[in-house]
Amino acid sequence: MVRINCCWLYAISKYGYPPPLDKMFTALEEMADMGFEYVEIEAVGEENLREILANRQRLKEHVDSLNLKVMNVCPIFTDLVSPDKSARRKALELFRETCELATYFDAVMVQTDTFFPPLKFVGEVPYKEAISFGKPYRVEVDPEFSWERFWRLLVDSMRKCNWIAEDYGLRFCLEPRVGESVSNTDAMLRLAEAIDSENFGVVLDTGHLHAQKEILPLSVEKLGKLIIYVHASDNDGRDNYHLGIGKGTVDWIGVLKALKKHGFDGFIGIDVGNVPDIEREYVESKAKLEQLIKEVGL
Repeated sequence: MVRINCCWLYAISKYGYPPPLDKMFTALEEMADMGFEYVEIEAVGEENLREILANRQRLKEHVDSLNLKVMNVCPIFTDLVSPDKSARRKALELFRETCELATYFDAVMVQTDTFFPPLKFVGEVPYKEAISFGKPYRVEVDPEFSWERFWRLLVDSMRKCNWIAEDYGLRFCLEPRVGESVSNTDAMLRLAEAIDSENFGVVLDTGHLHAQKEILPLSVEKLGKLIIYVHASDNDGRDNYHLGIGKGTVDWIGVLKALKKHGFDGFIGIDVGNVPDIEREYVESKAKLEQLIKEVGL
């Protein structure tokens, strides 16, 4: 059965990256007030993870009191792809601790990112301090940098994350994002083939893939059963804005029909961010998506 959840981008957009602990409590209340039953949360960096772990009982009691269910926990540790072996080892330990946190919240999956290679950014750095969309990026590639070597490192790290998640009974998933090491459907397919595990899944992020000029129903067709989660947002296909459903040019009927063909029965998260009157956008997007799902018979 397809279920709709509220993505953590809501909390980030309102309260910062990552949101302070007290604002996590507030954001969860607001998610419940908007009519959501399922939510995700993130642990961004070690300091944020430690704060969440220290207050996990209070947070879990708060979630339960709101009749919410945490379905996904996101361990966001950029050192998972660091060239420094000791930094990667530490990040994997933090990933493991986040998997323990996910089981504490009875989540069914953990999701991280592929981040970006060790390139020198000139000006804006993607996803560094806050979530922002529609930004141009300039980089300088070190003459000593090797994509082949970095790809092997990325595969090794993501494979280990998958093993750790599987040890805790959690599905592990990744999403392609503009500006990251894996930013499109075919790169994600290549990574999935390299990881080669039934526990590994893909997040179909409509906002990022549409901005990559992907034909979204074809993306679904390529990824097929690998898709275990959908992040739903809209844009005009030029910039990776995360607008409300119907506020851009995403072919929602085509996407949902393609998901139906492949028997998708996971979560679809409303992933709207950095928009005016964000609560209204979430409520309206949820209603529109529910209507489209009913229309398609997903």
